[in-house]
Amino acid sequence: MQNAVKENHMISGFFIFFLIYGSLVGVGVLSFQHFIFETAGNDTWISVLVTGISLHAIIWMIFKMLGNPARDVIDLHRILLGKYVGNAVSLVMVGYYFIMALTLFRSYIEILQVWMFPTLRTWILALILLFIVYYIVSGGFRVLAGYCFFGVIFSSLLPLLMYFNIKYGHINNLLPIFKHSSKELFTSIKYQGIMFMGFETLLIYFPFLKFPDKSLKWAQTAVGMSTLKYAVLTIVTLMYYSQGLLLHTYWPTLVMIKVIEFSLVARVEFIFISVWLFIIIPTLCLSIWSCTRIMKRVTTLKPTYSLIFILIALYAASLPVHDRIRINWLGKHVAEIGFYFIYGYIPLLFILYLFRRKTVHN
Repeated sequence: MQNAVKENHMISGFFIFFLIYGSLVGVGVLSFQHFIFETAGNDTWISVLVTGISLHAIIWMIFKMLGNPARDVIDLHRILLGKYVGNAVSLVMVGYYFIMALTLFRSYIEILQVWMFPTLRTWILALILLFIVYYIVSGGFRVLAGYCFFGVIFSSLLPLLMYFNIKYGHINNLLPIFKHSSKELFTSIKYQGIMFMGFETLLIYFPFLKFPDKSLKWAQTAVGMSTLKYAVLTIVTLMYYSQGLLLHTYWPTLVMIKVIEFSLVARVEFIFISVWLFIIIPTLCLSIWSCTRIMKRVTTLKPTYSLIFILIALYAASLPVHDRIRINWLGKHVAEIGFYFIYGYIPLLFILYLFRRKTVHN
C-alpha cells in the first residue's frame, strides 16, 4: 500500500470539479464535430448525451473502487493482480497517458501553425510548450489544480461566443431526428474519446483528495456540465453548417468563431486560440504528471528525472507527426484506445474489485 499523501499536498473535494471539468475540455472541442458527424449525422447530439450520461457510471465505479480507504489505481492493480503483475500493468498505463498527452500536444501545435504561425517550425513551438509544461508540472499537484481552475474560467467564455452563430443557424438542419441506427450512434460514441478523454487521471490523483466520500457529487457535476456544453456546441454546429460543409470542415468551432467581428478586433479567432492554451494546459499537464506519478510509485526513478525523460520523449515523438494525415491518424486511433480504456478496462477492474471483495468477505 502506498505511503499516505501529506495533507499539505492534498486538495479539498470542491477542486475536483475543476480538475475533471478542466481535463474534459481540451483541443478536441475545436474539431470533434467533424469526426462524429461522419457516422451519426444530424443525430450526433444524441450520441454526445448518451456518452456523457454513461460517464457518470464510470465516475461512480472509480470512486467505489478507490475509496475507503483512498488509494490509486496502482494500489488497486497490486491488490487484484499481485505486486509484480500489477506494477507491470501500471507501467503500461504510462504509455496510455503519454499518447493522450502527445495527441493533445501535437494537435494544438498544428492549430497554431495553420491559423497563426504558418512559417514557424514545429520544433520551435514544441520547445516553447514543453518549457511551460515543465514549469507547471514541476510545481506539484496543487499548482496543477490551480491551473485547472483558471482553465475552467476561460472555457466558460465559449458558450457566450456561440450566440453569434445561433443567429445564423437553421433549426431545420436538426431534422429528422432519430434517423440513424443504434450501430451508427455507437460508432459515433467510439470517436468521442478525443473530447471526453482526460478525466481518467482521477485514477492517479485520487489519494490527493482530502474528503473523497464528499467529492463524488462535484465530480458528477463536472461531467454533467461538460456533457451539457458539448451537447449545446454540437446542436449549434449542426444548425450553423450544412451537412456537406461540415464534412469538409476540420475545425468547425474555430470557423464559427471566425465569423465574429468587433469594432476593435477583426480576428477574434487569434485571441481565442491564444487563450485556449490556458484551457488545454491542465489536460496536458495532468497526463504528464500522471506518468511521473506512476513511475515514482512503481520504480525508483525520481519525479524530476522522469519528468525530463517524458518531456524529451514527447518532443521526439511529436516531430515525425508533421502532416495532417498523420495527425488525423493519431487522433482517431487514440480516441479509439481511449474508448476501450474507459468502457472496457475500467469496468473490468470494477468487476474484479467486486469479485475480490466478495471473496474476502466470504
